[in-house]
Amino acid sequence: MRDFIIVTDSACDLSNDIAKSLDLEVLPLKVVIEGVEYPDYLDHRSMSPEDFYDRVRKGMMPSTAQVNVQEYLDVCEKLIKAQKDILILTFSSALSGTYNSARLAVEQLQETYPTFKIMLVDTLAASLGEGLIVYKAGQMRKQGYSIEQVRDEVEKTKLKVAHWFTVSDINHLKRGGRISSTAAVVANLLNINPILHVSDEGKLIARTKVIGRKKALHALFNKMKETYNPLLHKTVFISHGDDLDAANMLKNMILDELDCDVELINFIGPVIGAHSGPNTIALFFYATSR
Repeated sequence: MRDFIIVTDSACDLSNDIAKSLDLEVLPLKVVIEGVEYPDYLDHRSMSPEDFYDRVRKGMMPSTAQVNVQEYLDVCEKLIKAQKDILILTFSSALSGTYNSARLAVEQLQETYPTFKIMLVDTLAASLGEGLIVYKAGQMRKQGYSIEQVRDEVEKTKLKVAHWFTVSDINHLKRGGRISSTAAVVANLLNINPILHVSDEGKLIARTKVIGRKKALHALFNKMKETYNPLLHKTVFISHGDDLDAANMLKNMILDELDCDVELINFIGPVIGAHSGPNTIALFFYATSR
C-alpha cells in the first residue's frame, strides 16, 4: 500500500511548524497590495502578518487570488512521481475558487494516472476551522490510517467543526458586501461587534451583535459552552488579526471552565485577514453542530 500525502492551502492558517510535523503540502493563495502579489506561505517569507496588518491599518486595501489549476497539477505530479497517493483538503468552495481549481486538476490527474488514488474534499471551512480539519486528518495519517479512512472521517465530521468569530472594524465586512453602508456607520458609532460563523454550506453568516469588545469575546466563549463536544476531539484553535492579548483572554476563559486543549493560537493569515480586518478574533472547536 502506498503512503499518501495531504495537500491543503494556506487559508488553513496553520503554523509552519505544524504543517512540517504533519508532512503537509501547502499551496499558497495570494494577497495583492498596491499591485504587488504576495504568496501566502505559512512561514511568512513574502510578508509577515504584522506587516500585513500594519498596511491594512494604514488604509491599504488588499485583494486576494486563489490557487490555480496548474499549481495543483505541478504539486500533485511531483508527489505522484515520488509514488505517493494524494488527499486534497481545500478552503470552502463558498468562499474561494480554490476548490474548483483542485477539482479540475483532480479530474485531469485521475485520467493521466489511473493507478494512483487522488481524492478531494471540500472542507466547507476557513482559517483555523479548515486548519483543525487538516490537523486531525494529518494526525490520523501519522497514526497509520488509510487514505480512505482519513477521507471518510473528514467527510463525516467536517460539519462538526464550529467557527465563531468577531470583527473589530466592520468596514471590512461592508467592503465584502456582508453588511450595508448604513449598518456599518451605525455599528461603528455604537461600538457594535458582530458575531459571525461559517455555516454548513461554508458561507460567512452574521448571527448576532453585541456592544463592546469584552462582551464579544464572552459571546464567542458562550457559543463554545453551548455546543462543544469533547468526544469528537478536544483540540481548540484560536486565530487573531494581530491581537494576541484578546486571543489569550479568550483562551483563559476557555481553560478556566472547559476540558479541552487550546493547542494553537495563530495569526489569521492575509488571505482571510483581507476580508476580516485587523483585531478579528476567531474560535474553532469540534461541536454538536456548526
